[in-house]
Amino acid sequence: MVVQDRADNPAYLQAFDYLDAGKIDSSFIYFNLGKEAFLAQRDSFGVAKCLVNMAIILTDEGDYFGGQETSLEALTYLNRNNVDHHRYLESNYNNLGLATYQLRDIDKAIGFYQLAIKYAQDSSTMRLALNNMARAYHDGKDYDKALQIYEGILKNTEKNTVAYARVLTNYSNTRWRIDPAYNAAPDLHAALRIRQAQNDQWGVNSSYAHLTEYYAAKQSDSALMYARKRLAVSRRIRSAHDQINALLAIIRLGHTDSTKFFFERYRQLSDSVRLARAAAKNQFALIRYEVEKNKADNLRLQKENAETAYQIVRQRIWTGLALTVAVFIFGGGMFWHKKRTQRLALDAQHRIDAHKLKTSKKIHDVVANGIYRVMAEIENQDKIDRDGILDRLENMYEKSRDISYETNGSAEVPQTYHERIAQLLKSFATASTKVIIVGNASDLWAGVDAPVKEEIECILQELMVNMRKHSEATDVVVRFEKEADELRISYHDNGVGLPDSFVKGNGLSSSGSRIAGLNGQINFVSEGGNGLKIVMKFPVA
Repeated sequence: MVVQDRADNPAYLQAFDYLDAGKIDSSFIYFNLGKEAFLAQRDSFGVAKCLVNMAIILTDEGDYFGGQETSLEALTYLNRNNVDHHRYLESNYNNLGLATYQLRDIDKAIGFYQLAIKYAQDSSTMRLALNNMARAYHDGKDYDKALQIYEGILKNTEKNTVAYARVLTNYSNTRWRIDPAYNAAPDLHAALRIRQAQNDQWGVNSSYAHLTEYYAAKQSDSALMYARKRLAVSRRIRSAHDQINALLAIIRLGHTDSTKFFFERYRQLSDSVRLARAAAKNQFALIRYEVEKNKADNLRLQKENAETAYQIVRQRIWTGLALTVAVFIFGGGMFWHKKRTQRLALDAQHRIDAHKLKTSKKIHDVVANGIYRVMAEIENQDKIDRDGILDRLENMYEKSRDISYETNGSAEVPQTYHERIAQLLKSFATASTKVIIVGNASDLWAGVDAPVKEEIECILQELMVNMRKHSEATDVVVRFEKEADELRISYHDNGVGLPDSFVKGNGLSSSGSRIAGLNGQINFVSEGGNGLKIVMKFPVA
């Protein structure tokens, strides 16, 4: 259920117009644009609202990993102590439960539903979360807990309503699971009559599904009849998933000579659904990629403009300095001029050499690893010319090491430091590699000097690039802790660890030098092929 309210953000409001018109992809794009506008306004609540709605769209379209990831990102912008945020917390946790349930992690799904109930603002949202949680208990075969929840909902639901029919159906089905001798037919038919009277076609479809299942082991002819009725209703409501299940039931219950036709329809429909879901996942992933690419292009243009302005200022400074030197030359005499010129030339050369060394190192750490980070972000996009893009980026990555002219800062990004760190770490997550961040709160970085933050960001980026290249890890945990005047960062993955012949490359050696420059410590612990643990400590006072 998408959440809507008013906001001073045209893109955010336009997203709901597209959603009402059934233009899901356009709605997703404008929620993303709205999020960027809220980020520019430093409105974290607005960012959270966009992310919650984007997550719900992804889950509804079958991209369960994407829905789960986006909902988790939304949590970083929501304040559990602010009552105004509770409505979005409830929707977000309910969506996390739905996505996790579809990924068949029942226990975690139940935990998310419990949190959704905690933040529910009214009886309807409470009933929805309870019903979802009971369904999870039912599918986990904990029928007693599911029945207890359904009984509670029934007592507090008005009879002869769509909500009552839904709960009555689930209650009867669960009670029958506990006691096979229980006659669930009267309640199942009563729920069907309510749904037909209310013209609840989705509910009628559900009733036919439960009646098919109930009669399958008792009266196969009745079960087959309800399976056929379900197939007809699911066509009207255009639910491919329900059509597939109805066809499966008809194939299982029907006579052998009549199932070939239905099996062929089932196969075609199943293939269509699989392709449609894959296309939806790729579509939304491509939308997010294009948005991030445009943002990166804008930042690059801003950086180039800043560099141009810097070159002009530097040229003016040198021009003024030359005029000043000329005055001293004419006023001080040839000998003084000669000695001074030699000394200035030597000092300038030293400064240039030092600047070149420093800038080359910075370009390698920041630009080269940044390009590799972009490679990691787009590596899993199936619809993109992956080989072409990766080849070009790899070429840029190699060339960046040879750049020796100096840059002066970067374009200002409208993000707080902890958001930058979260975005950096999450950019290395893929469908096969989860990145979990613990403790990265804004107050953790309070009091930490800007130069220290810059060095820490480069160190983390180097570690994640190294993980991406070598570790083969599927789970990565980065934990931030602050005790007294010491900042502790722990990195842990479940990859291949370090070989006995491990020798630090340029990147890790550079990270070690940075840590030493901050008066910090770093320890590598390889766990015998079961992962790698790195602990870094820095004084921050």
